[in-house]
Amino acid sequence: MKRALAVSAFLLLVAPAASAYQVTGPVLEVNNDSIVVEKNKEKWEIQRDKDTKVTGELKKGSKVTVQYKMTATSIDSKDKGSDKQVKRVAQKSIKEKRAAKKAKKASSKSAE
Repeated sequence: MKRALAVSAFLLLVAPAASAYQVTGPVLEVNNDSIVVEKNKEKWEIQRDKDTKVTGELKKGSKVTVQYKMTATSIDSKDKGSDKQVKRVAQKSIKEKRAAKKAKKASSKSAE
């Protein structure tokens, strides 16, 4: 019981961090809406707002570590697949699994 509780607590602590990212480097540009940080000669522009917590002085040239999350704002599926296409793909997958199983069985018989 204690072990299950400990594992659950650990997962609750780790889960939110799974979608969090960070970038570290010098500030190239900064304004009220965004910050641009250089990492490995690439420019990383990250949006920010009034709720973004800033510790220390934020100015061009400062070395910073930015914690950020990527969250989808919208998703448009372009797939117009019909039910027949979905069934066809599923049947193909089943046939491939059966063929692999037969091949494995045949190779194990020939090895005997």
